[in-house]
Amino acid sequence: MNYLKKTAAALAFASLSSMASAATNPLSVHILDLQSGQPTAGVTVTLEQKKGEGWQQLASAVTNAQGRIAAMYPADAPMQAGDYRIVFKTGEHYARLKQETFFPEIPVQFHVEKTDQHYHIPLLLSPFGFSTYRGN
Repeated sequence: MNYLKKTAAALAFASLSSMASAATNPLSVHILDLQSGQPTAGVTVTLEQKKGEGWQQLASAVTNAQGRIAAMYPADAPMQAGDYRIVFKTGEHYARLKQETFFPEIPVQFHVEKTDQHYHIPLLLSPFGFSTYRGN
């Protein structure tokens, strides 16, 4: 019985610590390939912030084996209210697969008002279409 209690406690702690590390960064992304039903690993994603009439790149990362980037916002700065854009470089992914695609890049523009919230931007991807929404 003692073993079961220790195992349950370890699982609960691991779950909480992974949620805590994800909660410390205000922005995450996830890509799911609708054609295969699998996560989309190895896709470069950039984060940009609107500055005047242009966009300033804040970060760039690559999706992991689960198709995720858990910490997309720069760790050294608090999130500011304003307009942002995530750019998914999907053309590189389809080129590696030697597959045609209509969307070489998918920019997703969004507005942040509440800087104390977590913003999650999933991308549901196929070679000739995509869908996105604000996740949690």
